[in-house]
Amino acid sequence: MAQIGKRNSLTVLRSTPHGVYLDAEDLGEILLPNRYIPKGTELGHRIDVFIYRDSEDRLVATTEHPLAEVGDFATLEVVGLNRNIGAFLNWGLSKDLLLPFREQVDKVVPGDRVVVYVMVDEKTDRIMATARLNRHLSHERPPFRPQQEVRLLITARTPLGYNAIIEGTHAGLLYHTNVGAPLAIGQQLNGFVAMIHPGGKIDLSLDASGYQRVASLTDKILEALKNSDGRLPFDDDSPPEQIRENFNASKKAFKQALGALYRQRRIRFTHPGIEALRPGEPQEGDWKPAAPRRA
Repeated sequence: MAQIGKRNSLTVLRSTPHGVYLDAEDLGEILLPNRYIPKGTELGHRIDVFIYRDSEDRLVATTEHPLAEVGDFATLEVVGLNRNIGAFLNWGLSKDLLLPFREQVDKVVPGDRVVVYVMVDEKTDRIMATARLNRHLSHERPPFRPQQEVRLLITARTPLGYNAIIEGTHAGLLYHTNVGAPLAIGQQLNGFVAMIHPGGKIDLSLDASGYQRVASLTDKILEALKNSDGRLPFDDDSPPEQIRENFNASKKAFKQALGALYRQRRIRFTHPGIEALRPGEPQEGDWKPAAPRRA
């Protein structure tokens, strides 16, 4: 069954001067305007399209890809305001996405980036956005396990840390103590499940714990050295933001990994940066045998 706000594979039924009509089953025939028709399209072909409503509230198809579909959480930019109905968001289509005033948590202005959930309004059957996220998150027992790596979408800063959406389904909390540098609302990054409380609340971390974290990061550093002719401009003094951007790790975890590699005689510090060592290559401070005394 074809769905509004989703991508659908539909069959071409007939051609008109304005475009081709597609079989959208229970939704009827839907127009795909000429500018979106793929080259070589013929009657009977199936085309992958996105279904939404145009400015005149008619169902229409497009081969464009929106930045988010119905059922997705996404970070979108505010591009306009209407004093009577709400804000408009750029979601990658010619018609902007409405964020009604009643669905806003905080006042927004053009240029803002806001985390929203894309949905179909039950009353109007139109696609819209809402910033009231909690009602669209799952409250069932989370399917995750401790130390599992997960995708995170940062939604708000709180006195305790940052609220995040986990894998697009559940809410979690990333404590300030587990964050090495400030995060941006709407930022997407990888993290780890630190703990799942009996009531279902989830604590998050940006790093795996213990040996697992260090071992994984040392491999990543060695691979980066290999791809950079054995030298990197990062070391203990690098800003946390640079470490997070390049290695997706906290500065604490990065320093632990560098220490492990140094003790294994895999790297040397070049101040600034690090350099890979070949097996058996001496480091500064290594013991050297004394020169033999002359008789």
